[in-house]
Amino acid sequence: PTILCLPRSFECSQKNAVLVPAAVLGIGGMLVFWLRSRHKIQTIEMGDGWWGSGEKPLKGEEDESIRPFKIETSDKEIEDLHRRLEQARYTPPLEGAAFHYGFNSNYLQKVVAYWRNQFDWRKQVEVLNKYPHFQTTIEGIDIHFIHVKPSYIPHGRAVRPLLMVHGWPGSFYEFYKIIPLLTEPARHGLDGGDVVFEVICPSIPGYGFSEAPHQKGFDSIATARIFHKLMNRLGFKQYYLQGGDWGSLITTNMAQMLPQSVKGLHLNVIFVSKQGLGRIISVMLGAYVPWLVGLTREDAQRMYPFIQKNIYDLLRESGYLHIQATKPDTAGCGLNDSPVGLAAYILEKFSTWTHSSYLNQEDGALESKYSLDDLLTNVMIYWVTSSIVPSMRFYKENISRDPGQTASARTGVYVPTGIAAFPQELAHTPRTWAKETFKNIITYNYMPRGGHFAAFEEPELLARDIMHFVRKVEQL
Repeated sequence: PTILCLPRSFECSQKNAVLVPAAVLGIGGMLVFWLRSRHKIQTIEMGDGWWGSGEKPLKGEEDESIRPFKIETSDKEIEDLHRRLEQARYTPPLEGAAFHYGFNSNYLQKVVAYWRNQFDWRKQVEVLNKYPHFQTTIEGIDIHFIHVKPSYIPHGRAVRPLLMVHGWPGSFYEFYKIIPLLTEPARHGLDGGDVVFEVICPSIPGYGFSEAPHQKGFDSIATARIFHKLMNRLGFKQYYLQGGDWGSLITTNMAQMLPQSVKGLHLNVIFVSKQGLGRIISVMLGAYVPWLVGLTREDAQRMYPFIQKNIYDLLRESGYLHIQATKPDTAGCGLNDSPVGLAAYILEKFSTWTHSSYLNQEDGALESKYSLDDLLTNVMIYWVTSSIVPSMRFYKENISRDPGQTASARTGVYVPTGIAAFPQELAHTPRTWAKETFKNIITYNYMPRGGHFAAFEEPELLARDIMHFVRKVEQL
């Protein structure tokens, strides 16, 4: 019997010699796969869309040509505007109301008188046309953009493509003062080092000269996809992004969607939707021991008193948001029919979102930071294109569901990120909160002055911060 067992035990050991390493390899492989899948960067699904009229055509490729575009006006357009301005009705403001009840109608009459008698729309159309404009059809709608290249490129310098995206109630015109600083920094006294940009500024679909979507559901993720397609169509494989307001969410979505295409993301406002017990504790402790919860002294100054700044002040400034996120077409009727109503609705934001103390001024201190020509040019972009209603609908498409449950809120941002925190922004997000979403913050700077419309109000401060950020990214 002993002799019979020997070959059997030899067989068993041979089997073990094969099975044990195989099992170890199998378990090891599974472990490696699990570890790698944990570190795999999550992205937003790119998907596809159709926003043209009716059903998407079954056959035929989309016309991908890029067509030169020119803004034009006519006597008829200007005469119609003047007639409406002359027939406006006003309600006298309460005594001493300043801007606390909204746009003060005494000052509004002065703005309208300037608009009717001194503002030269033909001249402003020439100003608008000083940069090259284009349109191209993407997902069934015409997308408008300006594309500005440096007139002179010093030897050995690479030109970096930069997509800049506006918000509401702004437009591509917000970037007109910052564009020359980015495309020709040396000529404007900015030491760009070796950083020089070509700048692409599209109009969000439904804003200005970009066609409005004809279908429901057009949100920031659809916009992000369209803008990626636009950059791809222009021949760019990698590019930088910059945004504030809606532009911040759109460019963030672009970074979450195709991180491999985004060299860097620069924002002048950031949205974080994380709530919960941890955040409440952080807010409570931050008032007394900010360092304990990762807040700096500057963060504490900007955030507290917390209830006043982050609840009462935000509620006061966000009534428009509730209307636009629920029934935009109703309020939009009046604004689309009355240039005076449109100007009051839009320009009020350029007062209180630039500095909250402007509420106390009879004229909203509007002309302390902007010229009436610049402000009315932005209003005219909404007026002549009838784009106020579709621009308002963008709120309904983006805010009609729990913000914490969106793909955007559940996906981190891993591309190099630069944040310019302006002191008069509607709400302050400290770096320690921003890190929960933005995993690769390269620069975070407390700006010395400025509010919500950074590129429009403080073009040089913003340009310097973008350049500083890009230089750091290029050194990585």
